[in-house]
Amino acid sequence: MKMFRPVLPLRWIFSNRIWKISTQNPVVYLTFDDGPTPELTRSILQLLDRYEAKATFFCVGENARNHQELIEELRFKGHAVGNHTMSHEKSTSVSKNDYIRSIQVAEEHTSKRLFRPPYGRLNFFWTREISQKYKVVMWSWLSYDFDRDVPIERIVKKARRQIRKGDIIVLHDNQKVADRVLILLPEILEILKEKGLRSEAIFF
Repeated sequence: MKMFRPVLPLRWIFSNRIWKISTQNPVVYLTFDDGPTPELTRSILQLLDRYEAKATFFCVGENARNHQELIEELRFKGHAVGNHTMSHEKSTSVSKNDYIRSIQVAEEHTSKRLFRPPYGRLNFFWTREISQKYKVVMWSWLSYDFDRDVPIERIVKKARRQIRKGDIIVLHDNQKVADRVLILLPEILEILKEKGLRSEAIFF
């Protein structure tokens, strides 16, 4: 069963992470993980520009270092940049010190404030220390753009039914899902338009 929305007990257990943003305004927060990826990132930016939408890009440090001009372009266009570790490490496969070091090194190329753990997984016992310095941003709606077993049509149907103001929405900015993202993103942007919602970047 695909959980487009995280279950409430998970949000209660990890309450020191940001799952949704409380707002009275008709706003959602599109986010993109794993980039920047030159051709795809620019295509995403063109779509966001077309709909006058802003987003938050949680970038892998190595990618950001190799494509610093794209990081500058993201910021110039009013989008936010977040930290997604230096090499997309799983917190379950490295030591605490190595993981935190990866975040710190990635700061130089991404963000000193916003952090999203790769795969959405972060060791429970490390969270308190990491969240003392970073805003750990999770999500309230997962697009499953990365899962080819989930048809685009099903994702669009779920988006139309479920997305509402305050939601933090996850998509991906990597070559593995480029074909799906470029189909799905315009659909989601149209749904937001139909619902009278706009997408803003996350700035804390």
